Amino acid sequence: MDHSGAAMMEAGGAPTRKESGRLPSRHGSHPHGHSGLARTAHGMSSSSLRKKSDATLVRKVPVASLRPVLANLQEVLLGTKLAVLFLAVPLAIAAQCFRFGQVWVFALSLIGLVPLAERVSFLTEQLALYTGPTIGGLLNATCGNATELIIALFALVEGKIEVVKCSLLGSVLSNLLLVLGTSLFCGGIKNLGSEQPYDRKQADVNTGLLVLGVLCQSLPLLLRYAVSSGEHAVATDTTVLELSRACCFIMLLAYVAYLFFQLKTHRQLFEPQEVEGGDEEEEEAVLGFGSALFWLILMTVVIAVLSEYVVGTIEPTSKSWGLSVSFISIILLPIVGNAAEHAGAIIFALKNKLDITLGVALGSATQISMFVVPLSVLVAWIMGIQMDLDFKLLETGSLFISVLVTAFTLQDGTSHYLKGVLLLLCYVVIGACFFVTRQPAHNANSNGILLDVPIGPMNVQIA
Repeated sequence: MDHSGAAMMEAGGAPTRKESGRLPSRHGSHPHGHSGLARTAHGMSSSSLRKKSDATLVRKVPVASLRPVLANLQEVLLGTKLAVLFLAVPLAIAAQCFRFGQVWVFALSLIGLVPLAERVSFLTEQLALYTGPTIGGLLNATCGNATELIIALFALVEGKIEVVKCSLLGSVLSNLLLVLGTSLFCGGIKNLGSEQPYDRKQADVNTGLLVLGVLCQSLPLLLRYAVSSGEHAVATDTTVLELSRACCFIMLLAYVAYLFFQLKTHRQLFEPQEVEGGDEEEEEAVLGFGSALFWLILMTVVIAVLSEYVVGTIEPTSKSWGLSVSFISIILLPIVGNAAEHAGAIIFALKNKLDITLGVALGSATQISMFVVPLSVLVAWIMGIQMDLDFKLLETGSLFISVLVTAFTLQDGTSHYLKGVLLLLCYVVIGACFFVTRQPAHNANSNGILLDVPIGPMNVQIA
C-alpha cells in the first residue's frame, strides 16, 4: 500500500501494525506453536468473499473531513463481492412500507440477509483483532449464527414455534449435508488427481457434540411415545417441558466446555493447517474499534428488521408458492440465510483446504444444535411460551440419520467426490420428503405439546 493509502486507513480509524501495540500479531508466540490470534474457519471462509477497497476515489474528495467517513462506508458496504445484494435491503423496506405484496417482502428480505450475514462476520473479525483470541473466539461463537438466532427470536415473539424449530433444524441439516456435501464434491472434482486430507480430530469433536444434541432432542419425543403406549402414564405435558429444559442446560454446559476446549486447552486442533503454496495474508485491521462496534450494532438492527419481515410473511408466501411452512423453514431459509458462509466453504474446498471447510460446516452445525436451539427453548421459557425439544418424529429422525451419515463419511481423514455425492443425495431425499408433506395451516403456530400421539400408522397429507 502506498503512503497516501496508508494515510487513508489511518483516517478511517484503523491503526497500522507498526503504530499500535494493541493489535496482536497472527504469527505471535503461542504455547502450541500457533498464532496468538489464529483466524477461525468461519472468518477465513467469509474472507474469501471480500475484496480490497480502492481509496483512489476517496482521495479525490475535496472536503478532507468527509474522507474518513467515505473511506469507512466504502470498506463496510463495498468491501465484499456481495455488495450488489445490499440493494435488496432498501427494496424490502420499501416493499413493506408501500405494501407491494408480502411475497416480495419475503423474497427481498431473504436476499438482503445474505450480504448482512457476511458483513457481521467481517465486523466480528475486526473486533477480534482488538480484543484478543479468547474474546474474539467468543464473539465468533456468539455472532457466527446471528441471523438464525434473530429469526428464531422474532418467530418466538409471534408464537410461531414450528417456524423456530424447523428453521434451526434446517440450518443443521444444511450445514451437514448441503454445504459439506457440495464442498467435498466440488473439491473432489477440482483436485481429482491429488490427495485431499483433513484433520479428523476436529471432526470427531464436533460429531460427538452433535450426537449429544440429537440425544437431548430425542428424549422428549421418546417420552411422548412412552406415555402414549401407557408405559409411563404419570408423565404430563409439564414433565416433557421440564425434561426439555433440563436437556437444554446440559447442552449449554457441553457447549461452554466445547468453547473452553476450542479456545484454551486444544486450540491447535481448530486452527486450519498450513497448505503448501498457500497464499493467506496476515489479517489487518481496516476499521477502528469504535467504527467496527457501531457497524456491528447497525447491521444487527437491520438483520432484526429483515428477520421480522421474513417471519411475518412466511405463511402468506407458503400459500402463494404452494409450499409448506416446514419446507420453506427447513430448506429455503438456511440456504439463503447462510449463502455467503456456504460459498466461502466451497471456495476453500476447491483450494484443497478442507480443514477450513469442515470448520465452517461442522462448526456452524454445532453452534446451532448446542447453543442456539437450547437458548431458544430457555428464552421461550422466560417469555412464558411452552416450547420443548420435541422436533417431531420425521424431523428428529432426519437429524439423527444426517449426523450418523456425516460421522461415517468423515471417519478416515481423507476426502473424494463420492463422499460429497452421498451427502448431497441424503439432503435431496430429506428435502423431497418435506416438499411433499403438507402441514395444515393451523399447526404452523403449534408447539405440538399434546400427548395424544398415535401408536399406529401415521396419516400424512401428500401433495
